[in-house]
Amino acid sequence: MLLKNILKSALLCCVAFSFAACDDDLSSESIFDDKDEVLDPTSYSYQLDKFLADTYLAEYNLQFRYKMQDVGADMNYNLVPASYANSVDLAVLTKYLWFEVYDVCAGPQFLKTYGPRILHLIGSPAYNPFSGTMILGLAEGGLKVTLFKVNTMNVHSFENLNEFYFKTMHHEFSHILHQTKTYPKEFAEISTSYYDPLGWQDRNEKATASLGFTSNYASSEPREDFAETVANFITMTDARWNQLLEDATQGWEPIEDEYGIPQTDAENRPICKQVEDFDGVDGKAVILQKVEIIRQWFASAWGLDLDKLRAEVQFRQKNYNIEELRKQVYDIPVENNTNKE
Repeated sequence: MLLKNILKSALLCCVAFSFAACDDDLSSESIFDDKDEVLDPTSYSYQLDKFLADTYLAEYNLQFRYKMQDVGADMNYNLVPASYANSVDLAVLTKYLWFEVYDVCAGPQFLKTYGPRILHLIGSPAYNPFSGTMILGLAEGGLKVTLFKVNTMNVHSFENLNEFYFKTMHHEFSHILHQTKTYPKEFAEISTSYYDPLGWQDRNEKATASLGFTSNYASSEPREDFAETVANFITMTDARWNQLLEDATQGWEPIEDEYGIPQTDAENRPICKQVEDFDGVDGKAVILQKVEIIRQWFASAWGLDLDKLRAEVQFRQKNYNIEELRKQVYDIPVENNTNKE
């Protein structure tokens, strides 16, 4: 089936992204078997398994799963496991670009208390045949985050890493946070008339920016708007953020052919042209208003400085050496010293 829209900014579909109710705080007690797993130092995967056990399970009470389990994946999709090498890369990058960010900005106890308990890697994307979208991430009940498309990860491009993984992580973690402490209701009231839960994937992102959204997916419903605004503000470079705000000040309309049929790009999204801004919405002001609500909520609810969080992410995504990060795994001694690369 020809996909209607290959989605870069969407993190999940509305059906798949239904949450179980959360307690006010996530328990810090382990949800896993208290018995220590015996790691075989001669096994092929020992170095990564050892790194994950020491870095994530021992420190954050989080199971980092890269060996795909059918019970942990949606059987309605044809999925493939994440490769070992890419799992190593995403494991060390996740520590550097997500966990250490919150350790710096919120203290080491923050993710131990509020972070997910399972991070599950899937090698392939999951396509939704009903909406024609590609699911990049799922958050389930405030406990589990699943990331897809790991096998096409480009570790030398932070734009690629953000678009498909770390923007997703910040988006999903925002959901976990607002399930624990509800975000202000006035956020949901700002763009009430402009949400489109069924047709958001057909919207051009310049046009949705003009309506006050940071992505077309943000225009689907308030909670996705909230999570997308957080994730985009944190991960977008200054250049991309400023371009978004510039687009938000303009008017846009679809380009049609001589028969009145909207023209689309390679991803089947409508192509727009700049016109007089006739929608009656100051898109830039709306986006900045939403960011300010989020900024105050992060400070009052969590004691977090949103701008400090953004600055830390911006610095780290421009200053990482993947070869050095990999050494955290590949320098772990093994009995037969097998080279994993």
